[in-house]
Amino acid sequence: MTQSTIYNIAIFASGNGSNAENIIRHFSDGHAPVKVSLIVCNRPQAKVIQRGENHDIPVVVMTRAEINDRDTMLNTLRQYGISHIILAGFMMMLPDFLIQAYPDRIINVHPSLLPKYGGKGMYGRHVHESVYAAQEPETGITIHYVNEEYDKGEIIFQATVSLTADDTPESIEDKIHSLEKTHFPQVIESVVTGSK
Repeated sequence: MTQSTIYNIAIFASGNGSNAENIIRHFSDGHAPVKVSLIVCNRPQAKVIQRGENHDIPVVVMTRAEINDRDTMLNTLRQYGISHIILAGFMMMLPDFLIQAYPDRIINVHPSLLPKYGGKGMYGRHVHESVYAAQEPETGITIHYVNEEYDKGEIIFQATVSLTADDTPESIEDKIHSLEKTHFPQVIESVVTGSK
């Protein structure tokens, strides 16, 4: 890749889009050769759609069937020249063909220290409630490549935060969001640009 190469990344999101917004803002100042060029969403009412539109980023709302259709999905990504896919609260298992088309170029953030509290059904508040119930002394985030199994891809980066007896699932969630905001965009940048 030449110095003038721009890496077009797609964010896949299903919900509020706070992580997506944070990633968009990180790359909006032009300091890195990375551009959020597409948002793919599987829920027509998701707030992330408005966040993308607010930043003039194309948003494609796709049904489960469209996401699982090889030609539809891959042609959409080719249309925008997508080099990497970032999962930011995307509540769908990716089809195998997509993982094979983007080997080590799909990145997810999980709200626990994998392999703890990973796997099917372990997302969002479910994770924080499980961490709370187990009275864990610490938790954190795991940024990892996506493979064909839930939360089993190679770990790229982890960050931890201490917990106290006063923590609740809500306060744990706040601590995790803070870690995501601090670390996820920087790790994306290092992976996408090859500096990691």
